[in-house]
Amino acid sequence: MDPAHGSTQTQRAAYALRRRIVSGELPGGTRLTEVALADDLAISRTPVREAMSRLAEEGLLVRARGGGFEVRSFTLRDALDAVELRGVLEGTAARRAAERGAPEDELARLRDGLARIDAAFADGMTAQTFGIYSEQNHAFHEALGRLAGSDVIARELARVRSLPFASPSAFVFRTGDRATEARSLIVGQAQHWALVSAIAGREGTRAEAIAREHAQIARGNLEAALDAGWQPGAPLPGMAMIVG
Repeated sequence: MDPAHGSTQTQRAAYALRRRIVSGELPGGTRLTEVALADDLAISRTPVREAMSRLAEEGLLVRARGGGFEVRSFTLRDALDAVELRGVLEGTAARRAAERGAPEDELARLRDGLARIDAAFADGMTAQTFGIYSEQNHAFHEALGRLAGSDVIARELARVRSLPFASPSAFVFRTGDRATEARSLIVGQAQHWALVSAIAGREGTRAEAIAREHAQIARGNLEAALDAGWQPGAPLPGMAMIVG
């Protein structure tokens, strides 16, 4: 097999498997085998094996007794801790970015993305507004990891973001509470701008504090959704991995 082709197949298998796990299609405790997954994905067993090993490193799978893997089950505390850890890592990344001095072209790209969110807000809180926010929010957090200039920080951020609800794109709201949803996005956007300002001003301590506080929005939204009636196993992306 061509090495480049093998790598592509592994990435494809990892993406498909990760999506099925987080969506709840493969709930916590599900046993996985190379043969069944290879047949399902219509690829050879080698990239499937490599993909499962990769997801085990990310923490989404665990090795099962007797061989193979199973989807890891998380407690609600695990999910909340994952969000907390993401905030710590992004805080460290923000502080490092401020201390080392972020390139102006990178800061300009961040500001451009945030300006697109502001423009969307001006048109009202619609599904399209949320789509733009989600897209630009994802780009913002990806850039934050790069600005730290540390492969270690970037790698660990990628790892923790793969856990249930820890991704910046894992928006969880109380069903039908549009006012809370809008307020959450507006507060998050204000923190985005404050974070860019702190990094540009080389205020490391302030940048770290803002980034850590920013992650608390996700934690608060998850806790509010649970308080409003979401239960482990409910049809919420990632919730099928939660066992209690």
